[in-house]
Amino acid sequence: MQLGARLRALRRDAGLSREDAAHPIRASESKISRMELGRVGFKERDIADLLTLYGVHDPAERQRLMTFAREANTPSWWHAYGDVLDSWFQSYLDFEQAAELIRTYEVQFVPGLLQTEAYARAVISLGYERSAPDEIDRRARLRMERQQLLTRSNGPKLWVVLDEAVLRRPIGGHAVLREQITALLHFAQSPRVQLQVMPFASGGHAASGGAFSVLRFPYQELSDIVFVEHLTGGLYLDKREDVDRYTAAIGRLFIEAAPLSETPDILYRILTELDR
Repeated sequence: MQLGARLRALRRDAGLSREDAAHPIRASESKISRMELGRVGFKERDIADLLTLYGVHDPAERQRLMTFAREANTPSWWHAYGDVLDSWFQSYLDFEQAAELIRTYEVQFVPGLLQTEAYARAVISLGYERSAPDEIDRRARLRMERQQLLTRSNGPKLWVVLDEAVLRRPIGGHAVLREQITALLHFAQSPRVQLQVMPFASGGHAASGGAFSVLRFPYQELSDIVFVEHLTGGLYLDKREDVDRYTAAIGRLFIEAAPLSETPDILYRILTELDR
């Protein structure tokens, strides 16, 4: 991730297109794109050739970036789950690990980083109902391990807006939903998590098009990335005009949703209704 962002910044500083950069390393334009987004492994020969092309001749800087290339090729912790992990989602996990701020709007499910194990199993079973139980187990364990990100000293902050429908939909049954809402009350007390609810009474709002996430990184050379998940994969947007529109939408959602201070009361009220 860090290396890909730096390569993109160097290419742009050199005034080169992805096509310009591809030919000297015997690659395609799409490969340059995947390298810059961290979606492909880095060959040291390719990195060395690109650094030369981009005019990076300082030995210390070249060595630093070559070290990044070797580190980037080291398998991540989720590599052990490769048998149940879709390739498109591995890219998201890379982005998630590198982010300093994740802003999310959800309309159907509680975000994976905030799910209880029982809720996660219920959600996973919806998409993999024909899977063997051990596959659902592994997918659920992967999701639980992801949550360690929120306890890491340098982990990202998470700002979530949940449509009220998420809190009303009994995924896994009322007992599972009750446990999940109780967990959200706990998360809402964390300094790492900001949780708001978009009430039904609000009517239409800025993100009526559906769920999405905007990820921000601590590297100046890497712009925000928008992630939109769909039934068979995920879409990553990094063009300035796309990112600006989604960033503006999530910003308006934070204003239009119920204030952060009201979140505990909303969650308690829904819990009370579930007990009736």
